[in-house]
Amino acid sequence: MKTLIASAAIALAGAAQAAPLAYRTVAVDGVNIAYREAGDASKPTVLLLHGVPSSSRMYDGLLRKLGDRYHLVAPDYPGFGNSDAPDPAKFAYTFDNLAAVMNKFTDAVGAQRYVLLMQDYGAPVGMRMALARPQAVQALVFQNANVYEEGLGAMWGKRKPFWEDRAAHEKDVIAVHQSVAATRARHIGSDPAIEAYDPDLWMDEYAYLNRPGQARIQADLIYDYQHNLAAYPEWQAWLKQRQLPTLVVWGKHDLAFTVPGAHAFKRDNPSAEVHVLDGGHFVMDTRLDEVAAITGAFLGRVSSGAGASAGAAPAGR
Repeated sequence: MKTLIASAAIALAGAAQAAPLAYRTVAVDGVNIAYREAGDASKPTVLLLHGVPSSSRMYDGLLRKLGDRYHLVAPDYPGFGNSDAPDPAKFAYTFDNLAAVMNKFTDAVGAQRYVLLMQDYGAPVGMRMALARPQAVQALVFQNANVYEEGLGAMWGKRKPFWEDRAAHEKDVIAVHQSVAATRARHIGSDPAIEAYDPDLWMDEYAYLNRPGQARIQADLIYDYQHNLAAYPEWQAWLKQRQLPTLVVWGKHDLAFTVPGAHAFKRDNPSAEVHVLDGGHFVMDTRLDEVAAITGAFLGRVSSGAGASAGAAPAGR
């Protein structure tokens, strides 16, 4: 009984220390961008960019665990989460445009310098932001956020016919993308520990994916993804030239972005810190404590200057 009481007390203490979140909205060129924010704005800032078909909600746990030490801002892209979803006939759902909107978002919330934390779609959005404003980015965190051909899983071969002939393949591609089965598989991947995954993770995303207008939005972005692969050499050259403090955290059961993509970062930045965890594409689904500990330690080194290279200053706002 004493052990149970002690465990409960520890759990309550941890819950009490969790950083509160604020759920805010800011207008960017007439589009309302929803975002989550935790921590004091006077502390080092971390900009967290989400994947597909997720939203800033994927970072809730991390924000609560790190918000006592850092200022964390996690926006929803246009068409995702609780942000506006403009008509694709009037708004370009391309990664170029999402990056442009996110750069304007940082202006709107006053984030001038930050550590850039990216997951999945966060990489093509974030790398475009970094190239456009290199002075803003103080360090990089990649969580199953691929920028190397070595990291492309077999599923990407199925996208090539769509990229070559959109009209002929779009219906089938979107039917799969919006299905419960594909949304579930995106989380679990090859992980045998399926009982560790909360089904709400993919059922909530499935609901978002099937809102009116989402088929065209998702199709536009999947079609545009081919330009991300074409940009890999440019992004790799930038990483090699900048040598920013870099953390790579990878779930090894990811079928979309495989483990070789994690290790490839060390080719261009030998000092990159790489951690391969026993988790899936969204590794925080099951390994939140590990990710928080690894990320928190990295941010601490960056903030103190211990992890900074010649071209990087401590992170700030």
